[in-house]
Amino acid sequence: REQPEAPGPFLDSNQENDLLWEEKFPERTTVTELPQTSHVSFSESDIPSSENTELPVDWSIKTQLLFTSSQPFTWADHLKAQEEAQGLVQHCRATEVTLPKSIQSLIYWLHPALSWLPLFPRIGADRKMAGKTGPWSNDATLQHVLMSDWSVSFTSLYNLLKTKLCPYFYVCTYQFTVLFRAAGLAGSDLITALISPTTRGLREAMRNEGIEFSLPLIKESGHKKETASGTSLGYGEEQAISDEDEEESFSWLEEMGVQDKIKKPDILSIKLRKEKHEVQMDHRPESVVLVKGINTFTLLNFLINCKSLVATSGPQAGLPPTLLSPVAFRGATMQILKARSVNVKTQALSGYRDQFSLEITGPIMPHSLHSLTMLLKSSQSGSFSAVLHPHEPTAVFNICLPVDKVLDMEVVHKELTTCGLHPNTLEQLSQIPLLGKSALRNVVLRDYIYNWRS
Repeated sequence: REQPEAPGPFLDSNQENDLLWEEKFPERTTVTELPQTSHVSFSESDIPSSENTELPVDWSIKTQLLFTSSQPFTWADHLKAQEEAQGLVQHCRATEVTLPKSIQSLIYWLHPALSWLPLFPRIGADRKMAGKTGPWSNDATLQHVLMSDWSVSFTSLYNLLKTKLCPYFYVCTYQFTVLFRAAGLAGSDLITALISPTTRGLREAMRNEGIEFSLPLIKESGHKKETASGTSLGYGEEQAISDEDEEESFSWLEEMGVQDKIKKPDILSIKLRKEKHEVQMDHRPESVVLVKGINTFTLLNFLINCKSLVATSGPQAGLPPTLLSPVAFRGATMQILKARSVNVKTQALSGYRDQFSLEITGPIMPHSLHSLTMLLKSSQSGSFSAVLHPHEPTAVFNICLPVDKVLDMEVVHKELTTCGLHPNTLEQLSQIPLLGKSALRNVVLRDYIYNWRS
């Protein structure tokens, strides 16, 4: 698998600091002679055993998409003023798309909106924000105003979600990300909120506020714990299991009547060891927390009043979390994902042939990914490949949650008709996630059939 040398830095899958392209590069670039290609090829082990005409639902936020095709991405050229205006209006009014589909596929809504600060991703963004601190960092009054406005926007989004006028949204803090989903999505009949990564301190604070939650990747089975996806536990979780087994062994010794001959750890020692192991789970995918139903409203109030939600020092000091949504909400600003097409000459047996690339930079939410693949499936005649770069802390949002009952998809789609999503996108997001703790990373479409790797 090789990648062309394009003008400008391509985002490495393990980096997030090169997310935004420099404005000095043109929207469309032609590269004359490059001996390599970014076409993605799969080995036999990479290709899933079953092929499909649709991709699995992916709830992670992408920071970059790189599509390649033998046909040009003509829709990525500069739009006429009338076309752009029509696309924006149709998106805001959620009307049937006539033209241009491309502009609607790239739109998202953001709060707060500060053009000189990159507001996604927030986790690990201190280096990228260094030297760009705002006037609020040392101004308590201004911080209070910003948080007050943010609380209004956050509450507006939750109310839209509750009334099924918004399908989902993200709350991105400097320490963790929260995904709120409307009832009916991801196979759940209740509103759900996933928080990742979490710490023991955050979970303890949520318990103290009376928020009921679960750790879906760790489930109880008698005296043993195992991950819900069936994968092996990390070091901390394995130690927690050993502690439970140790307690069980002492019960067995007591039954044998020899417990007095064995020195048993005191209760405080056992508690301290368990707390240590619980901390070792912090910041890992296994620490993801699930909140359901009415508890999501309690979570809303908890986050609004949570003092540790906002950094108190560093480049992000005093800056409210980033709210990302596919639909408009109070205080939101419309944003458009950056798209850039590149013409590449690749070496072939008969000389050189044209290879075309399209780069999209994020935050790319699930509805945008699905809309873009629908658009490209048609415009590229059922053939393209793609490299996807997920924001790693959000990959765990693809876990399969416990389902209490099977939902009637016809009823779900009818109730969410006005949520602002294309019917095909709504149908996909209603599916139960299958990717586990992974996210889509490579996709190949050939003859309208998808193969993918996570």
